[in-house]
Amino acid sequence: MPKVRHYADIVAILAGFMWLVLYWSVSISAHLGSIEPSLAALLMVGSLILISFVHRPIRVLLGRYHVRKRRTEMWMHILALPLTLAFLLAIVIDHLITPMNGEQKMLLFNALATAGWLVFVVTLLVKLLCHLVQQKRKAKR
Repeated sequence: MPKVRHYADIVAILAGFMWLVLYWSVSISAHLGSIEPSLAALLMVGSLILISFVHRPIRVLLGRYHVRKRRTEMWMHILALPLTLAFLLAIVIDHLITPMNGEQKMLLFNALATAGWLVFVVTLLVKLLCHLVQQKRKAKR
C-alpha cells in the first residue's frame, strides 16, 4: 500500500476524532451550562485547520486524491449517517417512549457519530490487514 494511503488513513482518523471532540464538547457545554468546553474545542479545531492551510507540506498532502477520498468516507461515517439515524430515532423515541429535549437529541447524535467513527477506524484496519495478507501471499510465490 502506498505511503499516501497510510497518510490518508491517519489524516481521516485524526480529522474524525477532532470533529468528535467538538461534537462532545457541545454536549458537555449544554450539560454544564457553560460554554468553556465548546470554546476550547473550537479553539483546537480552528488552530488545526489554520495550521493545515498555512503549512505548505500539510496543505499539499491534504490536497491529494486519496486523502480527500478518505476524508469524504469519514464524513459519511461521522456526520451524514448519524444525523439521519439520530433524526429518525429521535422521532421514534419521541412518539413511542418519551419526549426528548435538545440535550438528549445531541447526546443521541454524539453516540451514533462515535459509533460511526469506530466503524470507520475498524474498516480501515481490516482493509490494512487484508492488504498485508495479500502482500505476504504475493511475496511467498
